[in-house]
Amino acid sequence: MTARSCGVVGSPIAHSLSPVMHRAAYDALGLDWSYEASEVAEGRLAQHVADLGPSWRGLSVTAPLKREAARLADSSDHVVLLTGVANTLVRGDDGRVEASNTDVPGAVSALVERGIDQVPLVRVLGGGATAASVAHAVAGLGAVRLELVVRDAARADEARAAGERAGLEVAVALVDEPMLDVADLLVSTIPGGTFQGRAAELVGSARAVFDVAYEPWPSVLVQAAERDGRPAATGLDLLAHQAALQVRLMTGHEVKVDLLRTAALDHLDRVTH
Repeated sequence: MTARSCGVVGSPIAHSLSPVMHRAAYDALGLDWSYEASEVAEGRLAQHVADLGPSWRGLSVTAPLKREAARLADSSDHVVLLTGVANTLVRGDDGRVEASNTDVPGAVSALVERGIDQVPLVRVLGGGATAASVAHAVAGLGAVRLELVVRDAARADEARAAGERAGLEVAVALVDEPMLDVADLLVSTIPGGTFQGRAAELVGSARAVFDVAYEPWPSVLVQAAERDGRPAATGLDLLAHQAALQVRLMTGHEVKVDLLRTAALDHLDRVTH
């Protein structure tokens, strides 16, 4: 197969584990491909894509560019059309760019892998693009009600709309309001450490936990859940599952999720010890 270039874009991007995972996949598949991380500020994705050379094949897209990615593609998969959020761009041989969302199926797989598969009431910390993807993921796991916990209710409008399109009853609460109901699943979509002082309270308000952040590792919410004996899915679980799907979209080949997760864990072990 012709050597191609791929990469991950976002801001900040230095902490991304995507290069470690995708390069491990290329090694396992025997592909002489490259995969680099590029710092791309909000509003600059279209120019970045235009500046890429003719060998580029795929981009993994992270915050704050997931909505921009959905808008600039020539075509989109059904999840992107529903959520307005894309985390994957693939350039075909004809030069057309297709947007996909592997966060949604990746989140479903990450949760089911940890035995979290029936979640009627889901509480999500954050109301951005990732929260919109989470809404569609949990809709496939029996969710009926989605509660978005945010600092500014006005900034949750798109996530609320995504949840409603997924058929969920959506409520928006502010972070300083008491959490009276016990949720079946607490999902954090915000930077790690934001709620460090409230980890015990937040975990105590849910039967299971899913923290999409993996920096710092391990997250305080996941550690609190494990201390309480509650099921917990991690940001690495999500990253590995969605990355395996991205590899298939970009290369046409399958890789095992555990290969990618182990590569990331080994990297984290090296940089933290």
